[in-house]
Amino acid sequence: MQLKIAKRSGKGKDKRASEPAPSSPRVLFTVEVSDEASVDDLKSTIARKDKTMYPDRQRLTVGESKEVLEAGTSLTKYSIADGDVVYMKDLGPQIGWQTVFYIEYFGPIVFHYLIYNFPSLVYGHAFEHSEVQRRVYLLIMGHFVKRELETAFVHRFSHGTMPLLNVFKNSFHYHLLSGLNLAYWVYGPASAQGTALAAKLGNPTLMAVLTGIFLFAELSNLSTHVTLRNLRPPGTRVRRIPYGYGFDMVSCPNYLFETIAWASITLLTRSMASVLFLVVSTAQMYIWAIKKHKQYRREFPDYPKSRKAIFPLIA
Repeated sequence: MQLKIAKRSGKGKDKRASEPAPSSPRVLFTVEVSDEASVDDLKSTIARKDKTMYPDRQRLTVGESKEVLEAGTSLTKYSIADGDVVYMKDLGPQIGWQTVFYIEYFGPIVFHYLIYNFPSLVYGHAFEHSEVQRRVYLLIMGHFVKRELETAFVHRFSHGTMPLLNVFKNSFHYHLLSGLNLAYWVYGPASAQGTALAAKLGNPTLMAVLTGIFLFAELSNLSTHVTLRNLRPPGTRVRRIPYGYGFDMVSCPNYLFETIAWASITLLTRSMASVLFLVVSTAQMYIWAIKKHKQYRREFPDYPKSRKAIFPLIA
């Protein structure tokens, strides 16, 4: 069948009417696909017609309702027939989600390594790090190395790409708040070896308990990521209801355990920089969790009604 690929023109307004006039299509070209073609087949056909519009850069919709054609589905799902118009939006240059994750987590690794290991360059003089500073450095570096390894070997992404410019916005959160700002204040001379603050923070029992909580949260976070990975066969965007450890009470236990891990870092350091990152990151994860929770409930009628989004029994 032949399909018209078009862009939506702006909605005009009829001076004699109180409602905007419906948008009219600006046909770019026509393509031919089989009657059994999928959305992915159509995107590939468009990409062959226009080399700049690779599949991940396309957003295809139909009708005045602007229903989005979802990847991995058949065109028949949308009752598309010969001669119909499919609207295409250019999402702009894209970057792979895996690459985005590598960039996001690499920044904090660099900042923490440099600020911890070269204090004379950062603070103007050398000093000996306290036991709590050494412990926190190992835990934070371990966290971000874990995230890089998960990106390489665990995560399977439901969306292949994101707009290129968004990588700068996403990286700001990690590079500045959990990287530069956190490292500068946590590894500074105020809590160095021999200071009153170092003595206060260096209680062995408290450090052991908080380190144990952090490791528990990190391993639990990894477990939930593996569960999510196993729900999606390689090379697909299949979505299923997750069950098992962490998922019995909340939809996003990975965010819950991440919050617990950073809360333990905040208690270890008692730094306002750590408090700032904990508040901002928890707020962001809460927003993501609510969105995913609503999507689960919308997509799966049998989704467990007792589950909360991120915090058990609360929200």
